[in-house]
Amino acid sequence: MRIHEIRALSSEDIRKELESSHRELWSVRSRLVTRQFSDSSQLKKVRRKIARITTVMRERELRETRP
Repeated sequence: MRIHEIRALSSEDIRKELESSHRELWSVRSRLVTRQFSDSSQLKKVRRKIARITTVMRERELRETRP
């Protein structure tokens, strides 16, 4: 999911996406540890997705607090 796609979402949708991304991260980590998953680049992709989501959330938070 690209940053412009995340920015187009509502705040509630962003929170839901963040929750699902955290679940996905946990799932990818557990599959990597148990060697059920060979694509280690997936971990990096999910972490970047979470970073993008939290960035947009922070941008909105700062925009709301500005006078």
